[in-house]
Amino acid sequence: KGVIRSTSIIVDATHTKARYTQKTPQEVLRERSKKLRKTIYTLDESIKNIFPSKPVTDVIEDEIEYCRQLIAVIEQDGRFTGLPKVSEPLNLLKETVADDLEHLQTSADPDAKVGHKSADSSFFGYKTHIAMSEERIITAAMVTTGEQPDGKQLQTLIEKSKTTGMKVETVIGDTAYSEKDNLLYSAQNEIELVAKLNPLIT
Repeated sequence: KGVIRSTSIIVDATHTKARYTQKTPQEVLRERSKKLRKTIYTLDESIKNIFPSKPVTDVIEDEIEYCRQLIAVIEQDGRFTGLPKVSEPLNLLKETVADDLEHLQTSADPDAKVGHKSADSSFFGYKTHIAMSEERIITAAMVTTGEQPDGKQLQTLIEKSKTTGMKVETVIGDTAYSEKDNLLYSAQNEIELVAKLNPLIT
């Protein structure tokens, strides 16, 4: 009690990388075609001689074409397609090839989303949104997926800070927090919002 004397909070968001890094479509295809090849080799290693050459580029179209050729060779050979240990990775690879690129961008972490740190760099993971007093005491914190805009969390951060018993009169943040809803909310609650005006607001 009495530790926080200020009536101002500073709001910001920090990026947290997901434990799993996002796989590119090429990596997903490579991983699945490799699993299929390895399974076939345990049954007949000489089939290597008729398998297509692996692509040397990192172009998704080349990877898809390679996988199509691999599937065609295995199906034409026909000796192993009836075996569950072959048919499962074979069907998975076929489905992956048929899927569009968006669905290929899989991750082992379904909640982590791609967000943008700036116009030219993306990150994969989560955001921690915090509010702290001028004494550097955190008054509110929340975690969202990476694509959530910072500004949308402002009102929750203010309300959470108030529940700690703090009187919030001023909020300091960057441009992300000066969106229209926040300006209206601040005016209605007699809070001074100190944030550079968002260029999208007219």
